[in-house]
Amino acid sequence: MAEHPAYPVGLRLTGRRVVVLGGGQVAQRRLPALIAAGADVRLVSPEATPSVEAMADAGEITWERRGYADGDLADAWYALIATSDTEANERASAEAERHRVWCVRSDDADRATAWTPATGHSEGVTVAVLTTDAKGRDPRHTAAVRDAVVEGLRDGTLVAPHHRTRTAGVALVGGGPGDPDLITVRGRRLLAEADVVIADRLGPRDLLAELPPHVEVIDAAKIPYGRFMAQEAINNALIEHAKQGKSVVRLKGGDPYVFGRGMEEFQALAEAGIPCTVVPGISSSISVPGAAGIPVTHRGVAHEFTVVSGHVAPDDERSLVDWPSLAKLTGTLVVLMGVDKIGRIAETLIAHGKSPDTPVALVQEGTTAAQRRVDATLATVADTVVAQEVRPPAVIVIGEVVAVGRPGTA
Repeated sequence: MAEHPAYPVGLRLTGRRVVVLGGGQVAQRRLPALIAAGADVRLVSPEATPSVEAMADAGEITWERRGYADGDLADAWYALIATSDTEANERASAEAERHRVWCVRSDDADRATAWTPATGHSEGVTVAVLTTDAKGRDPRHTAAVRDAVVEGLRDGTLVAPHHRTRTAGVALVGGGPGDPDLITVRGRRLLAEADVVIADRLGPRDLLAELPPHVEVIDAAKIPYGRFMAQEAINNALIEHAKQGKSVVRLKGGDPYVFGRGMEEFQALAEAGIPCTVVPGISSSISVPGAAGIPVTHRGVAHEFTVVSGHVAPDDERSLVDWPSLAKLTGTLVVLMGVDKIGRIAETLIAHGKSPDTPVALVQEGTTAAQRRVDATLATVADTVVAQEVRPPAVIVIGEVVAVGRPGTA
């Protein structure tokens, strides 16, 4: 049999008996897929790993706590033999042959009548990779091929265009803090499928260079405003392109709903009857401090962190931030869009009880090749920003966690 390649096929196991012999690590890896396929799984094994036992306790499988006995495979459609008892494996394999039950053997692929492929999933597609013969089986190679194909489908680097009619609409995609590798898999795939991309200045710009030539890329900062406010003009651009039957991605920095006006755009699209998908992104409020070695929480130091916008000063009547209350908190304060207002922010926090010696870190262009970290205290931060020429975009972290993550400190 080894002289011929295996014949690939997809088994429809819903409601059909599958017998698994052995409750160890092999069964633990294989059972979830059999359960997901809707199989009637019968496990025969005197022992099982805690994870397999939990599947039995949840009623996902039927577990008979004993060793293999002749006749166990009589009603099976498919069998997985994975015990440590070679003699039992041989007897079970012979029974499978007699009853014409396709049988996988974890201990001896040469004596099996079926092989388990390395499988992965992406958007309704199952990728299954089989080696060509038992003699040359290399599980690591087949797994690597599987991973490469699935990753390519997910991130759009392996182009597999849909030939069915796509529904026009808009995806609000959080691009993450700046490093193109920190966008979600789903966000990257939607970018690869887009007809139009309307991008923010703070979105991961390197991703735009990877888009196919036919994709129209629009800089949101350069949309003509005319009689419209900037946000209204962006909303209109999203609606107009979607109404032309195009797949539109609104690429935003960080997360669409963390100071990204994502809900304003979602509401405008809903009012226009445009379908909209929201893809969360990694917020710079957490990722940028982490990239600079600062944990926003740390055992024994900070049990909370608060994220606020600093785009208006504390004494500005438009401010919705309760700065006096923030000064009384003992946790971490993360300020976004606050570089030019940090002097007044620091003064306000100190005036309401925050120690002037509270550590402060400013992380400019976090997660990118241009990232830099500047340290100060509440008392010195205003002068430090000027002296060090700190410029937006920068995330400001205020609290004792700054000292935890400071180079040269424990």
